[in-house]
Amino acid sequence: MFDGITLKGDFQDVEGRLASWFFGFERPLGWRDRALLGYAIWLGALFAVVAAAAIADQGLTPGNPLWPLGVLALSAFVAEGQSVRLSPRAEISVSFLPIVLAAVIYGPVAAICVSVTSLLLSFRRPYGRWFLWTSTRSIAAGCAGMVAMAVASPAESRFGGLLAAVAAATVVEQGGDFVLGAIVARLRGGTLLEIGRIASAVIVTIPLYVPITALLVYTYREVSPWSVALFLFPAFAAQKLFLLYKEQRATAEELGRAMVRQEKASLSFATALVATLDARDRYTAGHSTAVATYARDIAARLDLSAEEQQMAHLCGLVHDIGKVGLPPGLLEKPGPLTLAERRLMEDHPVIGERILLNVDDYAEVATIVRHHHERIDGAGYPDGLRDGEIPLISRIIAVADAYNAMTSDRPYRDAMPSHVARIRIAEGVGSQFDTGVVAVFEAILAGATENYRCGDGDAFTFGYSALREVPSTPQLRVVAS
Repeated sequence: MFDGITLKGDFQDVEGRLASWFFGFERPLGWRDRALLGYAIWLGALFAVVAAAAIADQGLTPGNPLWPLGVLALSAFVAEGQSVRLSPRAEISVSFLPIVLAAVIYGPVAAICVSVTSLLLSFRRPYGRWFLWTSTRSIAAGCAGMVAMAVASPAESRFGGLLAAVAAATVVEQGGDFVLGAIVARLRGGTLLEIGRIASAVIVTIPLYVPITALLVYTYREVSPWSVALFLFPAFAAQKLFLLYKEQRATAEELGRAMVRQEKASLSFATALVATLDARDRYTAGHSTAVATYARDIAARLDLSAEEQQMAHLCGLVHDIGKVGLPPGLLEKPGPLTLAERRLMEDHPVIGERILLNVDDYAEVATIVRHHHERIDGAGYPDGLRDGEIPLISRIIAVADAYNAMTSDRPYRDAMPSHVARIRIAEGVGSQFDTGVVAVFEAILAGATENYRCGDGDAFTFGYSALREVPSTPQLRVVAS
């Protein structure tokens, strides 16, 4: 006996099918979906009220030819077809310009007609999107026309009065469209950041276009209706600027992503080189990572730039890569080296330079690695450079390298305590090591934990994390050749 009664479940099924057809939902309706459906109904009712009020209040202002209105509608239609997408859920165009012109010259009904025409291309499934866009824009356009007519009558000829009318109409049209559209964006899951980005674009355009639009209205009324054709050039020029902005922004984002990819490739290459060396010599495994960490921290304490800090870290990682070219058994020899063997060992900075020069953009890295065993007094190798002739990062690595070598186990001796190694470093000030670098490193070690002094802990973890707080730099973009 209930066959003729619509049950709650039947109603919900009808509601779901309607929402799926209208909005394109392919999931059970959630609270956002129902809220969006209710908001669409409310917008439709408000649109009807505004349109009725506009027709009753003004209609089309008498005495104006209709063909310029057709030009405005056509230009709005074309401009909307070249919208610039600011986010996956938001677009922006200059179609508001002909809408404002129509609002000031013809009144609210004409503004509504132009706004509806501008969105005809969007009349396709899901129809809910077109309905929401058309309703929000038309409501804003109708209100803009009413405000413009209230500020300046159709007979107004003073430029100041027309400028005030255009400014008021622009603020109402853009502000109303933004507020009503922002509600839709939030119901569709848009973030406040996306909405804020659109708001900033809207705010920037208002002072830019208000004077131009007021001048066009003034020319239309005082010179000839044909002057509305002048609107086409600034409108499409503005649209072209929007498109150029979009392309430039996309290019900048892609360049940023490419820089990140190249930096990761650079560090991956350095990681592979160091892993190769560590696999060969178990006694020095981890030494390069420790030197890199100490070098980066010294560079930071010296107040070097972020790029120089990153360079110090990278050079620290690869400073001993030339040792892969040394004869087998030399690195692992348990006793003191002979004079001939020491001369072979002293070749490793030169070998490292040759290896690194084969990598694109590693010329500076190669130079720093070549000179990391030079001494302040000129008694170092391979070139016997003195003091300021030695690159600063090479001087930094020399101190970090010597300290970590002394505090690490070697085949021929056990590791020294940190305080002993620091005394040895201090004894070499002015002859082997740079005074300023040693003073800074001592200050770092004095306030550090015992793990840090021994090269242990998270700060010495090998990999990308060591660079996560240092901005990417073009200087370190490399590709293995």
